[in-house]
Amino acid sequence: MFRKTTTMKNHKNANDSAMLERTELVRDDILRYELLEGNGPKGAPKGDPIMQVRDLKVSFNTEAGVCRAVRGVNFDLWRGRTLGIVGESGSGKSVTALSLIGLLDDNAKVEGSIKLDGIELIGKTDEQLSTIRGERIAMVFQDPLSALTPMFTIGDQIAEGLLMHHPDMTKEQVHDRCVELLELVGIPQPEERLTSFPHQFSGGMRQRVMIAIAIANDPDVIIADEPTTALDVTIQAQILDVLAKAQKETGAAVVLITHDLGVVAGAADDILVMYAGRPVERASIDDIFQHPSMPYTMGLLGAVPKPHVAASQRLVPIQGNPPSLVDIPKGCPFSPRCPLATPECSLAEPDLEVVDPTSGHLASCRRLDEIVAKDMKYTDVFPVPDQLPADWAEVPRDQRPVTLDVEHLVKHFPLTGGGMFRRTVGQVAAVDDVTFKIREGETLALVGESGSGKSTTLMEIMNLLKPEDGRIVVLGKDLAELKKRADRKALRKDLQIIFQDPMSSLDPRMPIYDVLAEPMRAHKWSKERINERIGELMELVGINPDYVDRFPSQFSGGQRQRISIARALATDPKVLLLDEPIASLDVSIQAGIINLLEDLQAKLKISYLFVAHDLAVIRHISDRVAVMYLGQVVELGETEDVFTHPRHPYTQALLSAIPVPDPVVERTRQRIILKGDLPSPAEKHPGCRFASRCPVKLTLSPERQRMCETQRPQLGSDAQIATEFACHFPLDVTSESTPF
Repeated sequence: MFRKTTTMKNHKNANDSAMLERTELVRDDILRYELLEGNGPKGAPKGDPIMQVRDLKVSFNTEAGVCRAVRGVNFDLWRGRTLGIVGESGSGKSVTALSLIGLLDDNAKVEGSIKLDGIELIGKTDEQLSTIRGERIAMVFQDPLSALTPMFTIGDQIAEGLLMHHPDMTKEQVHDRCVELLELVGIPQPEERLTSFPHQFSGGMRQRVMIAIAIANDPDVIIADEPTTALDVTIQAQILDVLAKAQKETGAAVVLITHDLGVVAGAADDILVMYAGRPVERASIDDIFQHPSMPYTMGLLGAVPKPHVAASQRLVPIQGNPPSLVDIPKGCPFSPRCPLATPECSLAEPDLEVVDPTSGHLASCRRLDEIVAKDMKYTDVFPVPDQLPADWAEVPRDQRPVTLDVEHLVKHFPLTGGGMFRRTVGQVAAVDDVTFKIREGETLALVGESGSGKSTTLMEIMNLLKPEDGRIVVLGKDLAELKKRADRKALRKDLQIIFQDPMSSLDPRMPIYDVLAEPMRAHKWSKERINERIGELMELVGINPDYVDRFPSQFSGGQRQRISIARALATDPKVLLLDEPIASLDVSIQAGIINLLEDLQAKLKISYLFVAHDLAVIRHISDRVAVMYLGQVVELGETEDVFTHPRHPYTQALLSAIPVPDPVVERTRQRIILKGDLPSPAEKHPGCRFASRCPVKLTLSPERQRMCETQRPQLGSDAQIATEFACHFPLDVTSESTPF
């Protein structure tokens, strides 16, 4: 393994000697309390920290005024330990991370102190900082496709970081190190993949390449900024596993920035909670999850759905939105949203105070003594919303009418070759023999990795046209029999869709009134009826009706999604298709949208077909689950049956990969890490499509393995449980099959 020396190499000029001027370690109360943070998997920190951050402040000049993005952040990093920084969007997490590596915009004003091994980084020129970027501090960005250069091969991009800091390395040494790094992060056939380009890798493999580049020079600090966002849970589990392996290999300190409390529960040793640019709570991982003491932290934990337990109560959203960092209110910035707020809270902003002097737990709240003395939980601070009664829910499922019936649905896309005359050279089986039913007032969730055919299934239903093969019946009407456009238009008002990104689905040039009125005008509603309905819709989704003259850009992300829901409800539909409707929202906003969807279903008896990659949300909101893999449904059943006793090995692996927002559970559970990425749907699979990744297949005899590879399993059930599954050798219903 190539190792660097303790001093930096390849200095460009004599001015770089200033980079080596080290100062004494800052031994203050911050460090003293951090050294007590021992309630985690690695115990308390030992030795001296590799990086110290003191009173970090970052501001930007904007047209609206000075944006104070970071306001007095303090922390230390130790080799081999992971600090998780959590908070809502706009809390200052990413700006804090970028300031550590000197990648902020020229408009940024950075104050305070950032010391790496005693060397002050603030005030250094970009040229001076370039000698430590990639060498002593490395970063894994959120979007690897944007971070990797599409014009250069993977091998060239890894080699660039090596040669930048170690120009004396030979071509053979560089090649061997690149191969070693790709092998370390789990890229198959590393020698051959060096010549591949970024677009030839899947999202998970590109993120592995980013980690390989980050650890190329064995850095002291690795900053991971939302490294698993937008990745499937199976790929997310692989990336977290690779990141932990990279930390073990390099001994680096890791800063993990994420909004996913499940991810941080399994990966971090210490937690820093940020709100409005400032830390509001700091403790070891177990203390934060078991004894949160700042109301904001309690709210974040209360808003998270728990994938490892059945939903026994509604989620608890944090009302309101974070303040503008240009105009931060006087006093505690969280007080306008805090149920415990008193008039004193708006007088002055509280500092971090000691919660427990023996564990180094710190929190920022004027009512901290009361919270600690009464041992208050999040349910004491944030009242759990009441469940809206639904009289129709008492009707047995088999007695409710079927609102959506999909039978043996098939959708193939042609695969064309190059040249002037593009000819078909194959086909992609996006959806291949999918069957399910949804009844009135029921939620069916479609889950699976990206590329499994979930969104294509939704689009085939929304087309309201005869499918390529199979049958789609909406509210008793067979789409193949709808010959006239007027018939499809009449059915369209009863079948609506909500998309993932409300900003893309709402016309930015139209006020909300026109956005909501458009579908009703299309169905020739009168002006009086439209006016009345718009008022009803705004009240229904919890937005002030006086705001109908505003434009989409004037609303927050959660409010825009509520407007998208209101638009979908405008024509009083009976079936709603939801394509990742909460994927881009903070957890606190997400909880409010989930509660709203539950209320609407209870009031209006709407049926939901819900697509999401967040399986924790799925367990909370759905009645039934259909698990898809490469265009096929491999398991279908009641949500609780599927989550507690999965019958298909893919379902078990999918569920075991879900990050659980409980550090004790995360440390003790067994996770099934699937090898490799989802195969191409263009490949032909005569047998089970999951056979190439199936962990159960590896335990079978050669004869049974051939059966998996050559005979396609059909969806069916047995006497053990009502769940249907497509597997020759299903998992037994035992305590060992439970993924949590």
